[in-house]
Amino acid sequence: MRIGCIVMAAGMGSRFGGNKLALEWNGKSLIRHALEAVPVDRLTATVVVTQYPEIIELAKEFSFTPVANSHPEYGQSYSIRLGIKALNHCDALLFQVADQPLLKRESVAGLIDYYLQHPDHIVGLGHGGQRGNPCIFPARFFPELLQIEGDRGGNVVIRQHESDLLLWEVPADELRDIDTRESFSTL
Repeated sequence: MRIGCIVMAAGMGSRFGGNKLALEWNGKSLIRHALEAVPVDRLTATVVVTQYPEIIELAKEFSFTPVANSHPEYGQSYSIRLGIKALNHCDALLFQVADQPLLKRESVAGLIDYYLQHPDHIVGLGHGGQRGNPCIFPARFFPELLQIEGDRGGNVVIRQHESDLLLWEVPADELRDIDTRESFSTL
């Protein structure tokens, strides 16, 4: 089974007040933490969708394919579209956000293994019944993902297919994302 990974790293950081992915935590940038959490040995290919030249270079350092998003103002849906077009040969796609510095590679690998046991379902990391990121979508959902508009993500599709969603349990901290300066200061 060909599973691709799309690292979503093109956001404007409007709630944060700028490019949060360059911030350092525990000696590494948030984007480096995100790229280190990708279990490359379980994936066919990984793309990093971004507007930032420094992230394009970092993606190359990891041997990931950078995909330039020249219109980040179009929102998450545009990054999703770019990622799917780059990896449309895959049987499933793992969408990983870039602002979860506590996410562990082992947890993402566990999610992939769980998906392989349930390849007809959408699977996502979760804690206590609450869904988080990343999530894996089988190819049958690609057309719906491509129809999303604006600054909305895969949760639009998940809401339409709640019965198709399965969660892989991880510690709550791994699901924490950094949306504000306050959330960064409490890491």
